[in-house]
Parts: sequence; C-alpha cells; structure tokens
Amino acid sequence: LRMHRDRIQSKTLLRLESDRMFGVDFLVAKDRSRPAGPAAAAAASPSGEEWVRLRAEVEACSSCALAKERKKAVFGDGDQGASIMFVGEGPGADEDEQGLPFVGKAGQLLTRIIGAMGLDRRQVYITNVVKCRPPGNRTPDPVEIAACRRFLDRQIGLVSPRVIVALGAPAARTLLHSDEGITSLRGRIRRIGNIAIMPTYHPAYLLRSPERKGEAWIDMKNVLRELGLPVPASGGAGACGKG
Repeated sequence: LRMHRDRIQSKTLLRLESDRMFGVDFLVAKDRSRPAGPAAAAAASPSGEEWVRLRAEVEACSSCALAKERKKAVFGDGDQGASIMFVGEGPGADEDEQGLPFVGKAGQLLTRIIGAMGLDRRQVYITNVVKCRPPGNRTPDPVEIAACRRFLDRQIGLVSPRVIVALGAPAARTLLHSDEGITSLRGRIRRIGNIAIMPTYHPAYLLRSPERKGEAWIDMKNVLRELGLPVPASGGAGACGKG
C-alpha cells in the first residue's frame, strides 16, 4: 500500500513539473472550466491580504495628476478568482461618485452583455487601466496609464484570468503594447503567456455607434468558445443591441 501511494505521489509530482514547463498551473484550487463564484474563490484564495494591501495602495496613490481631482479611486469589482476579466480605460462621473467600475450607462450595457453571455457581474472581474477619472472623461494619457500600470498588472496576477476582454483602444493598446486602433485590434484573440486577450469595442462607444453591437457580440461568443462555455444560439445580439 505504501509503495502504491509513493508511486501515485511520484507521478503527481512529475505531472506538476511537466505542466509548469508548459506554463500550466494545476496548483490553483478551483475549476477553471467556468467562472467560479465569489464565495468559493474567497474561501480558496490565499491572497486576501494582498488584495487588501493593493486596494489601500490604489486609494492612497498620488502618482499622477488625476489623484488631485478624484472623488473616489475606482479599484475594481467582482469575482477575484474569475476566469474572465473585463478591463476598460478609466472611470467616468458615476464611477467617480460611487467608487465602482462601470455603473453608468456604459456599465449598464456591459451588464446586459455579460448577462447575454449566460453570466452575471458577480462571476467576472471588472476594472480599468487607470483608477481615477480623467477630467471630462477624456482618454487617459500615457503618463497616467504608466502611473497606474503596476496596479493593473498586480490585479491581473491576483485574478489569474483565462481571458481578458479589453474594452476599447486604450485598454487594448496597454495590454498588447500596440498602437493600432480598436477596429484593427478587435475580433482576434492574442495570447500573453497563458492569458487570452480579446480586444473589443468599449460599451460607451457602442452606445454612440449601435451598429457595431453585432460585432461586439461576435467577440463575446468567441470568448465563450475560448473558455469552453455554452454559446447562446440567438438572442445575445438583441440583448446587447437595446443600448
């Protein structure tokens, strides 16, 4: 019996070592085939203190001029062990007031898109490239993005998502180190390490250009396929298209 147990342990260690060589981590104590629930992720995650420290750093940050005018830093929201992570460019007025990402009209559309995918916001993680609102909701500049980049990188490391949906050009360019526009970037999955990145249109842009919502829905269906999750046969584009 002891020899049998030793053989099993030896095979398990060998498998783990070979998996690490190919960039696969089986030490994560959750099923990565579908987004985990927030309660299960919190119970399984050893990184709770790291999240608390990171949030405190973001809320105390004064690394760029955006901190001077913010009402609240907008850290992120959702399942901290999710398989899908949505990254936008920066908070707007509603987010600045509430300290939560994507709660205005664009956020309501994002919530409908997530629902059309068969999920809800509690099953994904949502954040932005910059954590403070740019004045007038302008696009964050390179200095502001660089000042916040370390926070985003640490969030990605803690969540360890299988897919990141980059919402809009600033998020896609930041994550992919690209200077292409979102029309050129969207619709094709790129990979950085073990993470698939799907650039798509920002919900605020979809509100202004509803004719693009069908393209965004195609992108979301491809995200579901990447995760091996059920793809709705119909209805998703309609749910996204009522912006």
